[in-house]
Amino acid sequence: MNKKVLSVLSILTLTGSLLAGCGSSAPQQQSSSPAPSGNTSAAPAAQQPQLEDSLVIAGNGATVEKLMKDEIFKKFNEKYPNVKLTYVSGVSTEIVAKVKAQKGSPQIDMTVIEGGEQEKGRVEGLWEMLSEDDIPNMKNVPKDLEVRDFSGVTVNFTPMGISYNSEIVKEKNLPVPTSWNDLAKPEVKGHITMTDIASNFGRSTTIMLAYANGGSEQNMEPGFEKLKTIAGYMPTFAKSAAQLQQNLQNKTAAYTTWTMARSLTQKEAGLPLEFVFPAEGGNVVPNIATIVKNAKHPQAAKAFIDFLLSDEVQTMYASKLYYNPATAVKLPDDVAKKLEFDRSKVVIFDLEAVGTQTPAWLDRFNKEIAPHVGK
Repeated sequence: MNKKVLSVLSILTLTGSLLAGCGSSAPQQQSSSPAPSGNTSAAPAAQQPQLEDSLVIAGNGATVEKLMKDEIFKKFNEKYPNVKLTYVSGVSTEIVAKVKAQKGSPQIDMTVIEGGEQEKGRVEGLWEMLSEDDIPNMKNVPKDLEVRDFSGVTVNFTPMGISYNSEIVKEKNLPVPTSWNDLAKPEVKGHITMTDIASNFGRSTTIMLAYANGGSEQNMEPGFEKLKTIAGYMPTFAKSAAQLQQNLQNKTAAYTTWTMARSLTQKEAGLPLEFVFPAEGGNVVPNIATIVKNAKHPQAAKAFIDFLLSDEVQTMYASKLYYNPATAVKLPDDVAKKLEFDRSKVVIFDLEAVGTQTPAWLDRFNKEIAPHVGK
């Protein structure tokens, strides 16, 4: 198969999966073992510059925003009570667009966004370069997870795959998926919900359909052929993760393609979902913290990113949101077990090719795939 995989200790160059804004060119990194645990949440006081009294952070909404406001902000303010924290929620594409529009006078100090959008922002020159001198806990992030040009730091990640409603599959005697190609089986017609390739979930799926059939991001023909079949199995392509969730909840669909973190979160909420990391493997979606170039509160931003990499917050990400931690923090056994997947099958996309080709893919999708919906 024409794909690249990492070893168990070499998860991904997580400069981004260009695949998510809902949708994340990656540098070639050398593999290394994770650094030892035992993160500190800040440098010794004698080494700390004076923090500004405000910090504006932009990131995803929903459960991510809730964790930030309800727990992470409160814990950070226990250490730095003088810093007023403000959260701006939105999807990663919107956040990058907002930072770009404010380039002359930034109103946002830092972001936590998906890797592909972070990479787009890097190309646009939106981010400051980060270093361990300013963010000591960066040393605990393995080189495999380093972000290109140190324009950000990975704070967590999650694999893409297939989720299915186990109750519907059992009731209707539908196949349990093990391969991306199972989405194109005639038996699953009428039971799939997917986003189009304007989003990370749909784009990642199409690329992996290409890989599963001898192609790649440089040769998308096999992926588009399979997607054409799948389009005929659905009444429409969903426009958001919320719509995917609704379709699974109201039982109008049994299968979808999204991340393990979303699947586990919904299962925790009572939806009978099972996550499958397909036999052909899949990409990984990282969440990356950045500091906006010429931010008004850079010292507070550095302290906050360092705090995100502390053992305390890394454990929160894993236990509360089911994101895999970016550091080698020791997790509770039950949480660690839930987050297991075959890391030897992680597929590293050529992000430069993805970024360059996405406009053409969108055009092709509208012309060749969309007309086949429901037919």
